[in-house]
Amino acid sequence: MQEATMSFKARAKEALADPTLKIAIDRTTGTAERKRAVAMTQFPQFEAARERGKRIKDHVIANLDHYLLEFERNAIASGAKVHWARTAEEASQIVVRLCKEAGAKRVTRVKSMLGEEIGLPHALDEAGIERVETDLAEHIVQLGGDRPSHIVWPSMHRTREQVSEMFKRLHRAPHQEETIEAMVDSARRELRDKFLTADVAISGANFLVADTGATCTVTNEGNAELTTTPPRVHIVTAGIEKLVPSTEHALLLLRLLVRSATGADVTQYTTFHCGPKQTGDRDGPEEFHIVLVDNGRTRMLREGMKEMLRCIRCGACMNHCVVFRQLGGHVYGGTYPGPMGAVLTPVFDGLESSRDLPHACTMNGKCQEVCPVAIPLPTLLRGWRDRSWREGLEPATVRFGLGIHTFVASRPRLYRLGTAIAIRVMRLFSRGGLVKGMPGLGAWTAYREFPAPAKRTFMEMYKDQEKGQ
Repeated sequence: MQEATMSFKARAKEALADPTLKIAIDRTTGTAERKRAVAMTQFPQFEAARERGKRIKDHVIANLDHYLLEFERNAIASGAKVHWARTAEEASQIVVRLCKEAGAKRVTRVKSMLGEEIGLPHALDEAGIERVETDLAEHIVQLGGDRPSHIVWPSMHRTREQVSEMFKRLHRAPHQEETIEAMVDSARRELRDKFLTADVAISGANFLVADTGATCTVTNEGNAELTTTPPRVHIVTAGIEKLVPSTEHALLLLRLLVRSATGADVTQYTTFHCGPKQTGDRDGPEEFHIVLVDNGRTRMLREGMKEMLRCIRCGACMNHCVVFRQLGGHVYGGTYPGPMGAVLTPVFDGLESSRDLPHACTMNGKCQEVCPVAIPLPTLLRGWRDRSWREGLEPATVRFGLGIHTFVASRPRLYRLGTAIAIRVMRLFSRGGLVKGMPGLGAWTAYREFPAPAKRTFMEMYKDQEKGQ
């Protein structure tokens, strides 16, 4: 069965049964969590910066039409050509058309989740245009025929041992030593001539600066700069929510983005692109195109999800999510994994086909706690759950079960009797403080242990405490 046709629960079952995947996830998210924690201790202004970042994004979202027109005007004044796309399909068609008009045989692409969202890799492949992913992790994803599993580390589902084997099998001049440095050198040899011979460069944008018409891109490898400079044509694809009023606002948000994403103070490369090459410039593209993509963003404004448009794509929510860290990104089925994906995928793919995602959450609130722009992710997820219930999308078994729970919970005496019986039955199946093999708990105990309950219910202990016992 293909991954795309499998249900969330079936994909989750496969992921839980893959011990190598768990090793790969732990290595990446564990490191990210630790590095972010250190970065926060060294950035005491974080809360103040986060509040300001939240206000900047909310201000832009409230005045989106104004800033879009200002950005378009200034981008055109710099020599850029601006294109508008309402849907993912329209956006990818515009990019493919621009590539064909440029006579492109080979295009180099900088990592961009917006590109994944609009299906650009598939559209380029279908058009017969050679696509070269230049980010190291995206290069690994392309070689493996995978999809990105994380928005910052797309190949986090692969261990370095798996990557080594892949490079030896598919690179023209593979590495001889089993070191990270040797593997990076192998990728450099594989990609360098493709950087320099591409006809078109395609990138995303971390921010769109309204008062200059510039796009801002951050990377740690320098591949964005090498990708976007040699080709004759540079195409930028960006969601309309990427706008900021000025460069000053972009720099403030960069301080939040980088620390939350990788735990660093700054990325290795921060580049502002503003129009094509001008007279006297030593390098740069002759044509500079910007494709501004809606694809459900204005609908999110109308439907009470404007807080999600604050997202600066740092990945902190998934690095700290207890569900993501057990399953990885592919199980979410859409472009965006983790808590942010559980909110966004129903927007892009429809709630009916993705209703399981808002339920894949413990509601512990950690995602909101670490979000650099304070997006209320648990609240938005509860909103999807509520809508799923109101629209009758929940299975009949769930509705029946909740109906029984409502009947019992609304009758205190019956509820207390039921919980008293339940914990005593559960203790009959406990061994060493854990419940194993109890009928009805198989879905839980198949992958993790269920702690044995206390000897008495909470209400029984509470009454004893009130009596002074």
